[in-house]
Amino acid sequence: MWDEIDWSNALWMIPAARMKMKTDHHVPLAKQTIALLEQVQAIAGESRYLFPGVNPCKTMSNNTMLFALYRLGYKGKMTGHGFRAVASTILNEQGYRADVIERQLAHTERNAVRAAYNRAEYLPERRKMMQDWADFVEKLG
Repeated sequence: MWDEIDWSNALWMIPAARMKMKTDHHVPLAKQTIALLEQVQAIAGESRYLFPGVNPCKTMSNNTMLFALYRLGYKGKMTGHGFRAVASTILNEQGYRADVIERQLAHTERNAVRAAYNRAEYLPERRKMMQDWADFVEKLG
């Protein structure tokens, strides 16, 4: 939702109620992402959603992106969620710390003792990683 975007800090702040693990999640936004969101905002019009459906009071269907991938020839090869695995794999191969990548993916610590004590967000590292990722993807195009 548009009110979750903190434009001045280039941060998407997803409230706990919308997260699977029921904890707030902050996503640093690369400069390319901000530029794309500005374009999307012009298209979304008055909708409170970044990606409204046909009815602007509702979000687009969960299957919209999946079917778009199908039309592009990726049926059976890729899903929307699959992009997370691609990013995780490449970022791990590029040497980013696993803790930083996992936190960016909103994954929680599985070791109960470590989870009880480590509440790090790694936001500065995640901000750099996301900008590096956006630069990497931009170079692919």
